[in-house]
Amino acid sequence: MEPILKIEDLRTYFFTGEGVARAVDGVSINVGKNRTIGLVGESGCGKSVTALSILRLIPSPPGRIIGGKITLSGREIVSLPEVELRDIRGRLASMIFQEPMTSLNPVFTIGGQIMEAVRVHTGMGKGEAREIALEYLAKVGIPAPHQRMGQYPHQLSGGMKQRVMIAMALCLKPNLLIADEPTTALDVTIQAGILRLIKELQAESGTAVLLITHDLGIVAEMADEVAVMYAGQVVESGPCLSIFTSFLHPYTEGLFKSLPGRAERGRRLHTIAGTVPSATRFPPGCRFHTRCPLVIEQCRTEEPPLVEVKKGHGCACWVRCGEGVNRGTGDAERVRCGDTGKGEAGKGA
Repeated sequence: MEPILKIEDLRTYFFTGEGVARAVDGVSINVGKNRTIGLVGESGCGKSVTALSILRLIPSPPGRIIGGKITLSGREIVSLPEVELRDIRGRLASMIFQEPMTSLNPVFTIGGQIMEAVRVHTGMGKGEAREIALEYLAKVGIPAPHQRMGQYPHQLSGGMKQRVMIAMALCLKPNLLIADEPTTALDVTIQAGILRLIKELQAESGTAVLLITHDLGIVAEMADEVAVMYAGQVVESGPCLSIFTSFLHPYTEGLFKSLPGRAERGRRLHTIAGTVPSATRFPPGCRFHTRCPLVIEQCRTEEPPLVEVKKGHGCACWVRCGEGVNRGTGDAERVRCGDTGKGEAGKGA
């Protein structure tokens, strides 16, 4: 079956005064119907730029998609005229943005903004659109939705704005939902309800979900597959269970080791040495080699390809892939069971 979203060798660069920032540099991801892909990695590794590239929302200048293909529900996106993109955004693909404070128009009521999205894409009358807006505001846990419909964004808390954005993204039942940190600023109870709502949408409409988050507990709860990004590239990908129990790449291992847990109470948390390199100055060879405890000479000079080590599980590492090592630890199983040291919040649902 053809995936709803197919990204092939995507390259999105920013042309700045300090040089060319290769924010996304050769990313390939497929998301099938009724499937969820978890996209994880440190801040600055290219996750959000990948998401914005799908809907062609990269600010230009300085950003530009310079290579690769993006196919959404059989339509090629990269070369599509802007007028046709407007029909796709919201109807075929919706996005929950990371920052709700700047994603809502401050001069329109929240009800008006949701209704406008519904009416533009469906041709519904004002009354029908209002009923849908009220229904989804209630579904995302907004109290007194009839009252909130007439309020402006500045009258809502950050968490409520986030829920309004989620309602707007879900109300058209898109083929693809891009969720960029969808549970930011939400308490545990509301977070669980939102994740449950996304699952219900998938069951009802077969929606494909690209989930971007730092919370590995949410990934364990929601994702069917996982792609780990570092320095603009996917360094490991595969089925969620395989990644969580048999991760291969040293960077993925570092992410799991940095998770707090009950066994580590009172101890200093593990950290990955160094920082993500600047996108204008990526090191030669493997981009993780300056921080990697397993580095060998080949890592410093040759960029490792993403190769399939076992069925559906790929990794880009000269050391691990060359040896065919499967590295699972108790850390991964702990996350799978929801124990990330955050109590109920760590369960992600």
